Amino acid sequence: MLLSALGFALMSACVKLVSQHDIPVLEIVAARALVSLVLSYGDVRRKKISVWGNNKGWLFARGAVGALALIFVYYSITTLPLAEATLLQYLHPVFTAFLALIFLKEPILHSTKLCIGFSLVGLGIMVSPGLGLSQADALPWLSIGTALLGAFGSGVAYVIVRQLSREEDSSVIIFYFPLIALPLSLALLGDDFVMPNGEALLLLLFVGVFTQIGQVGLTKAMQSASASKATAYSYVQVLFSMILGWLIFAEIPSLYSWIGGGFILVGALINVLWKK
Repeated sequence: MLLSALGFALMSACVKLVSQHDIPVLEIVAARALVSLVLSYGDVRRKKISVWGNNKGWLFARGAVGALALIFVYYSITTLPLAEATLLQYLHPVFTAFLALIFLKEPILHSTKLCIGFSLVGLGIMVSPGLGLSQADALPWLSIGTALLGAFGSGVAYVIVRQLSREEDSSVIIFYFPLIALPLSLALLGDDFVMPNGEALLLLLFVGVFTQIGQVGLTKAMQSASASKATAYSYVQVLFSMILGWLIFAEIPSLYSWIGGGFILVGALINVLWKK
């Protein structure tokens, strides 16, 4: 799980680095989707099962929602400090809980209610400088909005995956994500394609590779430990992102980010570790 968290943190750092080569966000998404499509297809074929699955409508919906969420997440990574972009992504349990209640009729547990409360307080503290309390520490509102849309999209994707997991193989569900993300990102990119130089091309490759390392580590951890115990370790990604942001981009989170991020992380850990 620690390897998974490091993989996702390095992926985010590579996204931010390659964006400094004037590579559009949609092109970065397409590059990641291309690498994931090849690797995911190989995994499905290895299992000798149909790549198309049974619930094609829901599988396409999962791919489309995941692709849009990834575009929002990558935009927030390129326009926010790495630590803050990662922290805002961890608001997805709030959206997942409400969506699961509405569509899957899953009740919201007391631990999740506490998570929602802590998360909303943390979000309020993180955005408070933009309300005029300290303009020097203010985060761009557009970037905050896209980060929240990315977290919402992740919540929608989690609910769809939870529904699909009852009938579909996990490899098929994963395969549909790049299958939809690649043509969608290329269509939205249009004529804005930028030919990457050697360094940018290498970074784009690393985006896909580190993503795969993160996903493999996550899968292996879920197979060898309880989901709650394994997921708790994923929040180390925030620490890795802070370190990488400091070392590579000279980013130091403001006091508002430290305090607000602390509330978000405490809420998320309560949600993961609290026993029913």
